[in-house]
Amino acid sequence: MHSAPTAVPGGLTGTPAGEHAPGRGLAIRPEYGGRSDFYTGALSLRFRLLSPALPRGCVIGASEPVDFRAKRSGPSKWVSQDPPVIEFSAYDDTFTAPAPEHCGPLTGLLGRRLGLPAATGNLLSYDASYTFRTYDQLT
Repeated sequence: MHSAPTAVPGGLTGTPAGEHAPGRGLAIRPEYGGRSDFYTGALSLRFRLLSPALPRGCVIGASEPVDFRAKRSGPSKWVSQDPPVIEFSAYDDTFTAPAPEHCGPLTGLLGRRLGLPAATGNLLSYDASYTFRTYDQLT
């Protein structure tokens, strides 16, 4: 899994100055949480919170990853045959999200800022692409 951090508007403070003030920016980077089943759409993720003011271990889902049960929101599309590349979109509108952990003295502030923990009914949607090789192409 490859992902890039996504900036959180308003940074740590939730104010326009918060995202531009040195040390107060905030970004979230999804990371593999240890479980995936692409046949059923099950995927577990952790979300690392990134800021100069936070310790490296600051994570949503640190103890128990966030479990998603993705559903396709449309058909897959072949982008290329050689190499094979397929794109698709999916969503989950039923998952729960835990509070951030290991964020030091800012743990409570981050929970309030991000509305966590959050009960069922949240929404995650994403666009993805993948490629593969058949067994006869493996060396």
